[in-house]
Amino acid sequence: MARAALVFLLCLPALLGLGLVPAWAGGEIVLGAPTSLQSREGTDSLHAAALAVEEINAAGGVRMGGRWLRLKLAPFDLNDVAPGVEPAQAVARLRGFIERVRPQALLIGPFRSEALLEAMDLLAEKRLPSLFSIAMSPAVDAKVLSNAKYRYIFRVGLSTRYLAVYLIETMKLLKADFGFDRVYILNQDVAWARSTASLMIRLHFDRAGWRVLGQENLPAGAEDYGPALERAAERGAQVILAIFDTPSSADLVRLWHDRKPPALLCGFISPAAGPDAWPALGGRLAGLVNVIFELGNLPSVKHPAAETFFRAFQARYGRTVQAGHGPAPAYESVNILARALERAGTTDPERLVAALEATDRQGVMGRARFHRGHQVIFGQDPGEEALACVVQWTDSGRRKIIYPQPIAEGSLGLPAFVKPAR
Repeated sequence: MARAALVFLLCLPALLGLGLVPAWAGGEIVLGAPTSLQSREGTDSLHAAALAVEEINAAGGVRMGGRWLRLKLAPFDLNDVAPGVEPAQAVARLRGFIERVRPQALLIGPFRSEALLEAMDLLAEKRLPSLFSIAMSPAVDAKVLSNAKYRYIFRVGLSTRYLAVYLIETMKLLKADFGFDRVYILNQDVAWARSTASLMIRLHFDRAGWRVLGQENLPAGAEDYGPALERAAERGAQVILAIFDTPSSADLVRLWHDRKPPALLCGFISPAAGPDAWPALGGRLAGLVNVIFELGNLPSVKHPAAETFFRAFQARYGRTVQAGHGPAPAYESVNILARALERAGTTDPERLVAALEATDRQGVMGRARFHRGHQVIFGQDPGEEALACVVQWTDSGRRKIIYPQPIAEGSLGLPAFVKPAR
């Protein structure tokens, strides 16, 4: 027996390398981080998760069963954001990664909602606790609520339902302050963007006296936004609601600024989210209203934890967070998971899920708690809910928070070429 134990210990490093024993047997808990590393959101989210892992390990790691275990982040390029990649292909890549690396949990996850929805059966099959940060479809929550086999899946980032709420509040401000009631919608032809547009029409525009002058689902590879802007102007739009995550959508902002249609551009345009957008677009951003999906992706002097994370990211990587979606929830996911592991005292999936469901953390985004669909609850008060924020680019190149009120830095204004309706 003693000789067998000695042989096992001598062979343990090789066995770990071959993946023939659990990774945590060597004193580590492996956190898989599959996402689309070609995207700004995926890369910044991975860096944010790595920062959290470094901080936790520097403080001793995670205490479980009377010993300290280190966290190990295992990145993987899922590449589901690339044009032409079918969800089934992304899921096949995810399966290969899980079976090769055998993580105890997953972080960040698919970029596209289509890929996450298709991956949910795989995660249920593997009984793999997963805290995701990017894919946004509310159909994920619905599946968790409808079938207990999906209980391993949690979302820490903003969903399209909450995005619609923040955009609705922005539309209310525009109507109250400037009398606007005519909108033209341009959205990317992918699940999260279509869902957001649909929710806006159904939950607000149709009920609040707005006229939707048109809606266009533009292909993910669209590069010429000129004709759509012309149609919006010809039909008398006062607001152009734009919902895009593609790099090429920066051209929509350029054209809007250069052509100066009499309509305010607002919504979510990913390449206009970060501070580097100002020099990249030559300052042609002033007046744009954009949603930053999670507090912490933008600093706030009124919520010190967000400021601390933003500055720590900059100090660690020599650059600021550029993505408006993903990094803050990726950072929070590591911290949420670490505390849940300590409460559970084990990596057993069932006990870990129960510990995750009990999450109540004051952190970078505000207060993080999950509702029954395993979605973090977003709202207006960082003491009670997680927060997104609506910003407007100023003439000086600053992103001014205009909503929600507890962290607002100023009021909503109009660029000189957009006039109020009254």
